[in-house]
Order: sequence, then C-alpha cells, then structure tokens
Amino acid sequence: MDEVKELVTDIKNGNVKPIYFLMGEEPYYIDKISDFIESTILQEEERGFNQMILYGRDVTIEDIVSNAKRYPMMAEYQVVIVKEAQDLSRSIEKLTPYAENPQPTTVLVINYKYKKIDKRKGLYKTLKKKGVVYESKKLYENQVADWIRRVLSPKKYAISPKAAQMLVEFLGTDLSKINNELEKLQIILPEGTQITPEHIEQNIGISKDYNNFELRKAIGERDTGKAFKIINYFAENPKDNPMVVTVSLLFNFFSQLLHFHGLNDKSPRSVASALKINPYFVNEYINAAHNFPMRKVSEVVAVLREFDVKGKGVGSNAVPQGDLLKELLVRILN
Repeated sequence: MDEVKELVTDIKNGNVKPIYFLMGEEPYYIDKISDFIESTILQEEERGFNQMILYGRDVTIEDIVSNAKRYPMMAEYQVVIVKEAQDLSRSIEKLTPYAENPQPTTVLVINYKYKKIDKRKGLYKTLKKKGVVYESKKLYENQVADWIRRVLSPKKYAISPKAAQMLVEFLGTDLSKINNELEKLQIILPEGTQITPEHIEQNIGISKDYNNFELRKAIGERDTGKAFKIINYFAENPKDNPMVVTVSLLFNFFSQLLHFHGLNDKSPRSVASALKINPYFVNEYINAAHNFPMRKVSEVVAVLREFDVKGKGVGSNAVPQGDLLKELLVRILN
C-alpha cells in the first residue's frame, strides 16, 4: 500500500514516467493505479484524441508500439492503457526495444494481471531503468484484516477485530470483493462509525453467530453444544459455508496452535508476533492450548488432512457435506 501511495504521489507531483508495467497476482492495486492514471494524466477535454484503451486479446505488441509512438494532439501527453496484457505473455519480451527508447510524450500503462515477467530477462531490467515496474503481491490471509483497517482509517471509519475477521473468512483474500463490501457499508453508515459484527450481518449477510470464526472459537473452548449448532447451520446452508473452507481454516488454526505449544515465550505480545495474529485473538489461542495438549493438536491436524481429502470427494462421494462435518467435529472433540 505504501508503494502505491508513493507512485500516486509522484504522478500528482508531475513526475510522470513513460511506461508503467503493473504486474502480479493481486489485481486490486493494478486496477487502482491504472484507473488513477486514466483519470488523472489528461484533462477531460484532452482524452478524446489522446487516450486509448487496448486489450491484450485484441492486439499485438506491434500494435501497442505503433500507438505508443504517436504524438499527442493539443496536449502534453497521450495515454495508452493495455488491459489484460497477460494475454500477450508469449510475446511480451518484444516490448523491449520500445522500452529502451520510449516516446517521452506517451504514458504507456501495461496491466499484466495474475502473472509477472521474468526478472532475469532484458524487458524487466529495461523497464526498471526507463519506467516503473509495480508488482502487486497477493496478501496472506493474516495480513488482510490489517489491510482492511488501513483502507478504512483515512475514510474515518474503524472496524472491530471480529468484524474484520468475518469479512476475511467469508471473502478470503480477494481485495476487490472486500473493498466492494466496505464501500457498501460506507454508503450506509456515517463517518466515525466502528463497523461491528452486527453491521456485517445486517448489511452483508454474514451471520455473526454461525460462521467459521465462531466455530473455531467454540472448538477451542470445547463448547460442544455451540460447535454442533454452527455445524448444523453449515449443513443446512452448504453453498454459503463450503466444507473445503471450514477445513482449511480449522487446519490453519490447529497448525498455529501447534506452533503456540512450541513457543518458549508465551506472553501475549510474543504470541501475536510469532503467530502473526491480532493481539485481540491471543486469549483464544491460550484457552485452546489448555484444552488441546500438543499431542492432541497433532492428532487433530492429521484428522483435518484426512477430511480435507474427503471433502473434495475422494472416498466419500455419497456422504453429504453436513454429515462429514459432524463426523469431523466428533473426531476433533473426542
């Protein structure tokens, strides 16, 4: 996020580069930077003659270079944006000669999503020298809640740790989906609001009581009644609560619990740092560790591996997801 802010600030200050090569697994920031350039470099009245949007599936590298070499009409720059440029991955190195001597009055933006170019080859080295290469890396799941807080803070909103965790568990690490839901909440809720699980439940449709976060907590506390209530809810709503997600999240939790047992320093700050979790959740791990000794945690991890395979249909094609989850819960809590 800091790198994106720096890039945007440079453009606002008039430090415009001739090529922006935006690549990587996370499309959210690629789109944000591209959209910013599209709406910022040229005045509205200049765009008709001087701004062009191309798509990788429809053009060749030669087409892109030909357009990039044109001169602007009654404007300081022309802007050429190539979307879905990953469709040109087989020929992208052909861009090297142009990158070595780019047109100074053209701003060429290449959106190369879900992939990255070989950093050992000439194109990458030339782009680094002559323009900007931005790599948008996928966030790990334990980084997304912090990203949510950082996105909301400048907009004068806050979010509770549990609410942020609900969004992560429901939407995964897809920043575009998460941002869309956050924007909906900002339309509904006044500035200064702290977004709570109740707001998430009422406006996004994620249950604050029946979700993987609450299941994990119930299992950690060995609250059998609550855990089975949540599993029954999952069984009745399988499309909204796929087993593969539940097993994956529980596997991560017990893997972290195994790590917790191996820590020499179990102070809250040390645990939060070692497990890369919000300090708010440290007590949940401390309680779970009391209820699940290291040997039992190792057994649970093995059981979760077994049910991960079963949940994907291997050896259990005829068994409903709800029944598998109930069996899994019995195996974990016994």
